[in-house]
Amino acid sequence: MKIDFVSDVSCPWCVIGLKSLEKALARIGDDVKVNLHFQPFELNPQMPREGQDIGEHLAEKYGATVEQTARTQEAIRARGDALGFAFRMDKRSRIYNTFDAHRLLHWAHIEGRQTALKHALFKAYFTDGANPGAHDVLVRAAGEVGLDTAQAQQVLTSDAYANEVRERERHYHALGIHAVPAVIIDDRHLIQGAQPPEVFEQALRQIAAAG
Repeated sequence: MKIDFVSDVSCPWCVIGLKSLEKALARIGDDVKVNLHFQPFELNPQMPREGQDIGEHLAEKYGATVEQTARTQEAIRARGDALGFAFRMDKRSRIYNTFDAHRLLHWAHIEGRQTALKHALFKAYFTDGANPGAHDVLVRAAGEVGLDTAQAQQVLTSDAYANEVRERERHYHALGIHAVPAVIIDDRHLIQGAQPPEVFEQALRQIAAAG
């Protein structure tokens, strides 16, 4: 079973969706063999490198009030706790550009370490409050998951995989993916949003059974 997980590094619901999907896959065990691929999606492709204050950004983009943002953040934190992921809202104050993170994730897929790097980048941003677009943060995360840091630096200082990432982004936009996470199974079945593990498990079992 091929699973394409379309997501952004700066999307908290993508963290929840991934942790839920992984929990579902753990429950299914060896009943279904899965190839998981992370596909790029930028929530804010025009975001400048220095980023923007989160409260300001959410107010501009969604019209969210301070109270609404606080309620949403608490819901995210609670969902994360239930899945074993620590969202530290006090450490994360800005939204950043994530294009370079997606380029590095593309390279990590070639190197066989994409899932590990995806988790490391989620932790760097949502738990540690680091900038997931900063090259030093990206190189450090690459090293933490066993990737060659010199090669990671070389990827980042060049325009390596920029065309590939943009092509993938255009592809999923053309398929009608305008919100993430989006989980696409065998290029045919779409599960949208940060669903609970039970929803993912049921869907995966049904798709596997249908052949």
